[in-house]
Amino acid sequence: MSAKAQPPLITYPTVYAFKVMGRPDDDFEGFVRELFSTRLGFSLGAGALSRQASSRGSYVSLTVSVTLTSEMQRRSVYEQLSRESRIVYYL
Repeated sequence: MSAKAQPPLITYPTVYAFKVMGRPDDDFEGFVRELFSTRLGFSLGAGALSRQASSRGSYVSLTVSVTLTSEMQRRSVYEQLSRESRIVYYL
């Protein structure tokens, strides 16, 4: 099967979970909420974000679950995440 004939891996709309890691200082959670809200055009609901601190507390991992309507939205978020110096790692 050629690359053009393969079906898409993600069917939209879908709930998609982004993982974002950074230092837990300077309201990192608020920074990530604002980044997603700005990029997607809607505010994140109360249950959209979960938090997990590293064992030493040096980093925090946030899981952001949002409903995406297109591949363009998903790529747009990843593009923005790659530009942010406060974000240490994302997937």
